[in-house]
Amino acid sequence: MKGKRKLDRVQEIIREYGTSESALIPILQRVQAEYRYLPEEVLTFVATALNLPPAKVYGVATFYAQFSLEPKGKHIIRICDGTACHVRKNQSLIDTARKKLGLREDQKTTDDMLYTLEIVSCIGACALAPAVVIDGKVHGQMTPEKLSESLDALENEEKTEGDK
Repeated sequence: MKGKRKLDRVQEIIREYGTSESALIPILQRVQAEYRYLPEEVLTFVATALNLPPAKVYGVATFYAQFSLEPKGKHIIRICDGTACHVRKNQSLIDTARKKLGLREDQKTTDDMLYTLEIVSCIGACALAPAVVIDGKVHGQMTPEKLSESLDALENEEKTEGDK
């Protein structure tokens, strides 16, 4: 969505939640669900609409890990890098995902905006190490082969959707 149309949608979300300061987080959550990230111009717009300093809105958006200031792909793949996953060789999972998705080490999201790969500190599934979360679903005792199969399944799903 471009400029004004994007802000029109944000304005609808603000109308739905109201302009009190307590509505800030739910508004940001809905905006992110809509656009998969929080664009800078939207943060400024929300600050103005809620009569808050832009620094406060930006502070909330950067404090909570659920928010992103960078565009994310349609599918989010999170590979745990916590101690249990690390000692159980999660690096092979990271390497497999990067290779399969065609991502450089410094790149998180594919050029087609279909996939975002995040290496996260802990997902709280240590007993399942090494663990991966794909679109919110935890996959435990992951191997490079299983991860490759899961990513192939996502790719096939995308092709099927594209054929409709």
